[in-house]
Order: sequence, then C-alpha cells, then structure tokens
Amino acid sequence: MTKRTHVHADGFHFRTMKRGEVDLAVDWAASEGWNPGLDDAACFHAADPDGFLIGLVGDDPVAVISVVRYGASFAFLGFYIVRPDQRGKGYGLRIWNAGMAALEGRNVGLDGVVDQQDNYRKSGFRLAYRNIRYQGTADSTREHAADIVPLASLDFDSVARYDRAFFPDDRSTFLRHWIAQPRARAAAVLENGRLAGYGVMRECRNGYKVGPLFADRPELADRLFAYFRSHARANAPLFLDIPDQHPAALDLVTRHGMHPVFETARMYTGAFPELPMDRLFGVTSFELG
Repeated sequence: MTKRTHVHADGFHFRTMKRGEVDLAVDWAASEGWNPGLDDAACFHAADPDGFLIGLVGDDPVAVISVVRYGASFAFLGFYIVRPDQRGKGYGLRIWNAGMAALEGRNVGLDGVVDQQDNYRKSGFRLAYRNIRYQGTADSTREHAADIVPLASLDFDSVARYDRAFFPDDRSTFLRHWIAQPRARAAAVLENGRLAGYGVMRECRNGYKVGPLFADRPELADRLFAYFRSHARANAPLFLDIPDQHPAALDLVTRHGMHPVFETARMYTGAFPELPMDRLFGVTSFELG
C-alpha cells in the first residue's frame, strides 16, 4: 500500500498509520459513540498492518480510515472519521479515495451509518442488509451448560475452519488475535465432541460486546449467549449486533430482554457473499466485518 502521497497545496497528505496511531483512531471512534473494545487496536492492526491510513495537515492528524484486506479477494472499510473541527474541508473525501484506490479489484464491505447510504452508493456500494445493535444487561445469576468450553481448549485450526464459512475470505491472522484478547472471554459449544458454535465477549469502554456469535442451531447460540451473560460484570451493559434478516437472532435478543439502540447498513461493492445467515447470530465488529 502507498505509504504517502504528495503534499497538497493545503498541506494535506496521508500515510499508513503507525501502531500507536491506531489507538488514536479508536479514541476518535469512542468520541463518535462507537464504544470500541479495550483491546481493539492491537487486534485490528494485526489483521493488516498496512490497512490503516491517517491524513495529516503538517503533523496534525485530521482524518483516518481503515481498509483492511483479507486473503486475495476481500476487504473491509471502517474507521472513516474526520476530526470534528476539520470537517467540510475535503479531507474525508481525499482519504476515502486513497483508501478505495488501495482496494482496487477486491470486493469491499462496510457497515456504514444508515443516513450515509447514498454517499456510499456513489462509490459503488450496494445495500445487502442491516445490522442492528441490541443492548441488554449481564446476569451473573444464570447458569451455563456443561457443553460450553473455553475456545483456547480447542485446536486453533479447527476453530479457523469453522469460522471460514462465516466470512468472505481467510481471516485467520485476525482471528488468532481476536480470540486471545487479554480482556475477552472466548467460548465454544460442543455437540458429541464436535465444535458446533463459538463466540467472543470483549470488554468495551461501556460494558461488553459479544461478537462474533456463530452456532449451528438457535438453542446452541442461546446457550453461548447465556454463558457470556453469566460471566460479565453484574448488571453491566451487554451488546450484540445481529443481521436483521435472521429471525432466530431476533428471537434470541428478545428472549434475553434486549432492545435496539443503533443500526448500520451492511454494503458491498461486489457480489453479496454467500454466508450461512441462519447460523450467524452476532457480527464480529462493525469496523472489520
């Protein structure tokens, strides 16, 4: 990926973020109300160290975007933020164009705010479905099933093979870091000794998020989610992002007394990936897919 463009007349230029600057992007995302996880920056950067751009005027950061590549065919765009006091100057469009140019030839996905859909369409994105964030609370009094085991007790390759069905291209590098976060709990549900679902709950600026949540059947997803509820801090906010086209996922959040608080538009520039939506109960993240 291009490390730097020429400096424009107004002093604006962009380059690949240094590792510490990903923390800045996460802080900006928190200021926008996105409630990132406490260890998101390290996991995100590990997924594609060249996939994060920062726009500067001189040495002053004014815009960020992530364009993380997976495998040979897919990419996900996120962290598209212009610092509030620098908006309306064209910096956002310039870093957007730079990011999209770096992904030429790939199918690109994003989870964008709904009112920006028309702008995303101008760059070739089409709406696939909505993802809706639901909020509930932890419940440490709940018991969990004996067939829930720590994900770390399973061979990583078997977890990666299971995960592969739920994503358009290989993301094993990201996955290895995501499930090993220091302030997260990763668990699997087994059937006859076979992996039949898994999830990750990570601590965030506010409460916890569960994502992903994948399971072969609704009752298995429910067992996993109940397990996470029982292991979060008592009465802490708990969030789950579900695809709106999955009725069983809606049943799950309803059964657990959750309510919608936010939604995004899942959009792609190419063909919509053929994913097992009937087994996808929770999105991994709005930033990296």
